Amino acid sequence: MIEGLLQPMHLLVIFGIALLVFGPKKLPELGKGLGDGIRGFKGAMAQKVESEEKKG
Repeated sequence: MIEGLLQPMHLLVIFGIALLVFGPKKLPELGKGLGDGIRGFKGAMAQKVESEEKKG
C-alpha cells in the first residue's frame, strides 16, 4: 500500500490539487516554510545527538 504511494503520476496529481487549493502565489511561500521547518527539525535533531554524545 505505501510502496505505490509516491509514484510520479500521484505526485503530479497532489501538486495540481495543492496548486488549485493554495493558488500559484501562495505555493512558493508554503514550500519555503516547509523547507525551513524541515531544516530546523534536522538542526534540532543534530544538536540532540551532539549533546547525548557529550554526556556518554
